[in-house]
Amino acid sequence: MITVRVPATSANLGPGFDCMGMAFDLWNTFELHHVPGEPVITVQSFGEGARILPTGGDNLIAQTLRTELYRINREKPGLLPPELYTRQAYHIVCRNDIPCASGLGSSSTAVLAGLCFAHALAYDRVDPDAVLQRATALEGHGDNVAPALYGGLILISYDGAGVVAEHVALPPWRAVVCVPEFDFLTIDSRAAIPKAVSRQDAVLNIGRAMLVAEALRNGDDALLARAMTDRIHEPYRIPLIPGAAEARCAALDNGALAVCLSGAGPGMLAFARERHGEIGPAMRAAFERAGLPARYWVLDASPAGVDIAVAL
Repeated sequence: MITVRVPATSANLGPGFDCMGMAFDLWNTFELHHVPGEPVITVQSFGEGARILPTGGDNLIAQTLRTELYRINREKPGLLPPELYTRQAYHIVCRNDIPCASGLGSSSTAVLAGLCFAHALAYDRVDPDAVLQRATALEGHGDNVAPALYGGLILISYDGAGVVAEHVALPPWRAVVCVPEFDFLTIDSRAAIPKAVSRQDAVLNIGRAMLVAEALRNGDDALLARAMTDRIHEPYRIPLIPGAAEARCAALDNGALAVCLSGAGPGMLAFARERHGEIGPAMRAAFERAGLPARYWVLDASPAGVDIAVAL
């Protein structure tokens, strides 16, 4: 059995659009079991998404596992015993605490689980850097998969050789994330963003993103409050989520230092030093007044990323 634990992540972090993400102490746990029978993959889920997640080969974890095993065999013929990718039956058990379609990186945990399973089977070890390159190619969002892999705050960029990920050591941080029941598809959230931005907005976001990273690294509350401003994605996404703007105001009114979309939304992330038990209900009430039921979590930043255990 191979067990993979993956933390939740919040990407973008206000002005850090597609280039900044943080891991949080909320986890999905996946188990891969060899089972007798036909060479198929079955998936059993508990917790978040258990009623809606696919139970067969169309599950994202199963798709990623099978695709990666085939890729490894194609690029390195003879490395894998044929039964690993053609004749072996697998059963995957998922214990999910991260809500689906929330802006907390649930789909990234599935991609990472599939890749980690495949690399553990093929190489008897998992190289996080190799998994990062593959996960970004498959999932497309390095600012989600990188913090899930490494933990903490991660800055992401790209060059001709692939993904560049820089880990930023953090002091303790605690945040409230409030997630409304709102179907905000990735294709819709991406389509909402203009294809071009002004030079002025680009410069503002670059500067603010650097300041947010410094504020988080140094535990600078005042700087974080001042710098958490975005002009590239939030002005276009937040109006599409009923109650999101009001939830932001409610969080700030109840003691939050800074508030931003979690990933592409619909969840909202509020950093705070205290009064978390007031901020969460206030955000939830704002969404409910807009007609959307909502839930909230109080989460610590996680210095740890993916954890893998192999039991023979």
